[in-house]
Order: sequence, then C-alpha cells, then structure tokens
Amino acid sequence: MTDILKKIDEEVKSNKIMVYMKGSKDAPQCGFSAAVVEVFNALNVPFETRDVLSDNELRDGVKKYSNWTTIPQIFINGKFVGGCDITRELYKTGELQELIK
Repeated sequence: MTDILKKIDEEVKSNKIMVYMKGSKDAPQCGFSAAVVEVFNALNVPFETRDVLSDNELRDGVKKYSNWTTIPQIFINGKFVGGCDITRELYKTGELQELIK
C-alpha cells in the first residue's frame, strides 16, 4: 500500500465521518461538496473533511482507495458510503441517521 493510501486508510478509520471533498466544510468549492456539508450540518454531527483540490496525490489516492471516481466521497465508521447523491438519499430515508448513531 502506498503512503497516500495508508494515510487515507488511517483518516477513514480514525474519524467517525470522513469526507473527501472539493474545498473545506467552511468553504466548499462545488455544489455537490456543499450539499454533503449541508446534510451533516443539518444532522449536527462532527465530521472531518479533506480538500482534494489542493492535493492531486490525495485526489487520485482516494479514488483508488474507494474504487469510486467522483468527489465528494463519504466514509462513515471506516466504510465507504458513496458520494453526494447517495448521501442525500440516505438522509431523506433516515438511513444516514442510523449509520451515524
């Protein structure tokens, strides 16, 4: 496993909710990333973010780690959940709330 994949693995496993996104939770740089931040803010839960725009190695690494090509990518309890659309759908159905309990 390369260094970047190890780092991603550590972040995913040491944070209950980890979001790899464009920008930060305070300043999302795309609509999809902003929508994910909105969901977690609405749930009033702590979550960590990493900006893939400032680090190409991280951006490529997270896609390889999850085997998912789009950003943002959401990990909960060490498991890949999906991107923006999946997160919003899980939120609407109440499944996301169950995942983060």
